[in-house]
Amino acid sequence: MSFIEMKNISKRFGRHDSPAVDKMSLDISKGEIITLLGPSGCGKTTTLRMIAGFEQPTAGTIEIGGTKVFDEGESLPPEKRGIGMVFQDYALFPHMNILKNVMFGLTKWPTREKKNRAREVLELVGLEEYANRYPTELSGGQQQRIALARALAPKPHVVLMDEPFSNLDAGLREKMRFDVTNILRKANTTAIMVTHDQKDAFAVSNRVVVMNDGVIQQIDQPKEMYRCPKNCFVAQFVGKTNLLDGRMAEDQQSIHTHIGKVSLPEQWQERLETVKLSIRPEGCRLAEQGSGAYCGQVERVTYGGEYQELYVRLHNEPELSNEPMLLYAPVEQDVEVGHVVSFDIKPELVALVD
Repeated sequence: MSFIEMKNISKRFGRHDSPAVDKMSLDISKGEIITLLGPSGCGKTTTLRMIAGFEQPTAGTIEIGGTKVFDEGESLPPEKRGIGMVFQDYALFPHMNILKNVMFGLTKWPTREKKNRAREVLELVGLEEYANRYPTELSGGQQQRIALARALAPKPHVVLMDEPFSNLDAGLREKMRFDVTNILRKANTTAIMVTHDQKDAFAVSNRVVVMNDGVIQQIDQPKEMYRCPKNCFVAQFVGKTNLLDGRMAEDQQSIHTHIGKVSLPEQWQERLETVKLSIRPEGCRLAEQGSGAYCGQVERVTYGGEYQELYVRLHNEPELSNEPMLLYAPVEQDVEVGHVVSFDIKPELVALVD
């Protein structure tokens, strides 16, 4: 049963403007962590603000825990929705110590219960010994955990997080993805996060909701979304990919393209003529020279730390106007511009897209 239900939610900021969010429907289960992922201006933050009650939808309904918090003509104020917020800049009060920061949202609780609850959530986030310190005495990662503790303290129905990792450096960001996910799972808290970063979304979420121009493009588990993007936008936004046009072969399990025949992971049930393929670069595996099904010359090499990006112009391409194929190669492999490489394509990382 859905814990949060959004039905046909739309939001317009001006009468003649295109909707910031357009007829969005989304069901979220109790204890689930969902991420709204998309570029700037796609409507993800507006959606978060409508759930929180900071923005009023133009149309639709929102229900949280069996209570209708928004219907046309009827809206619960933010403080009555059972929402905990973690803001991008954490919004901690510099003049209050950590214990008082966490206690801040417990206005209607008895004083003794306030302190006990604050210490309980500080223990949950692993910072109970910092209760008497001030925010400026804490690192960015510690401040983030305090902001999460404050959001969890009133035992909210749902925690909303707006770009929670954007102020952290790369190393700390990776650690905090794990820490925040672990804390939310321990608390069995339903959470919705907004980000434009695919790695943040994939590391934290049970399901990811990709948005563009106010419309949901795909809702899926991270692994399924990466392996089987539904359209070109999702394929390109969620990681890097090669997009190829082609014609379906008679066996309906392979596609004729300008680089040659490419196999699908399984037989396609629907009979199609022209199709578009998404081929992930890590699905293109380098082979011993001449032994791979595809062969081409390296036009560009980009060192990515964990791997090398090879941009390869295939020998059988009829036009130079086509984009070169992007492949990933191990960092220890000696590949330079001008080298001829041979590779195979793993069907598991090939998908048909709209």
